[in-house]
Amino acid sequence: MAFRRLLLALSLLLACLSIPATATSTATPKKTGQLTVFWGRNKGEGTLREACDTGLYNTVIISFYSVFGHGRYWGDLSGHPLDGVGADITHCQSKGILVLLSIGGNGAAGSNSDYSLPSSASAADVADNLWNAHLGGRRRGVFRPFGDAAVDGIDFFVDRGAPDHYDELARRLDGYNRFYRGRKGVRLTATPRCGYPDGRLERALRTGLFERIHVRFFGADDRCSFKNGGTWGVVEEWKKWTARYPKSQVYLGLAPAESGVPPDGVKGTVAVYLKYLYYDLLPKVQTAPNYGGVMIWDRFSDKKTGYGGVVKGWA
Repeated sequence: MAFRRLLLALSLLLACLSIPATATSTATPKKTGQLTVFWGRNKGEGTLREACDTGLYNTVIISFYSVFGHGRYWGDLSGHPLDGVGADITHCQSKGILVLLSIGGNGAAGSNSDYSLPSSASAADVADNLWNAHLGGRRRGVFRPFGDAAVDGIDFFVDRGAPDHYDELARRLDGYNRFYRGRKGVRLTATPRCGYPDGRLERALRTGLFERIHVRFFGADDRCSFKNGGTWGVVEEWKKWTARYPKSQVYLGLAPAESGVPPDGVKGTVAVYLKYLYYDLLPKVQTAPNYGGVMIWDRFSDKKTGYGGVVKGWA
């Protein structure tokens, strides 16, 4: 009897060993440790240098270059003085931190947020201004707000207006890489709304020139923001973004301020939100082969909550 039980056990073991690995394997969540933050939306967030010196962020995105396309070119850093920003950019880069400049923004129409590309000529003019005012160009007579410092690339955060000609802008910006040897001097990223597709950026993203896409799973989008749609809403749209752009690194964009952050000194629900992020949401999104990391909106909220200090180890 004991001999028969032994034979049965051996037969079951052999059967298990004969099952193809693909039949039982599942995608394994991966961590990259990559944390990106937007800086420039609140004077209370501190300087760019201070953000880089936290050791939390691999990429800092300056926001925003928000006036363009109509013969005027300017940015809005929400009260941050321009003096010193250039030196801070160079300091961050010396620490191996990528510094990008985001164009567009989510402000209302007005003197600090007036942008669109009404024509192919305007796309060419904006590309020329970005190259000579913020990137590697140095044409005489073009004002450089950050002095000699050059950002590492351009992020597209197109939140209002028509979608026209942003694909042309992307191609023209990428074209400046011909001036660099053995590296990309103009890197392109995009920060779309979470609802797929983002109509304002779809045509630009179709160019295939964007190495990273930071999807904003926050805000007023009912079906996919974490605040309104929970894990299910995020994951459904996440699958669409990662499947559609397999050659781009896709980042999970989150906002600490939307996690139930209480007033100072009041116990709130941040810990609960972080619990759901760690045990439920991140394991699901990190199974995507092109998962890139986590993007935080923004430095002011992150400084207030300490959110990035926790998420960094999970990203």
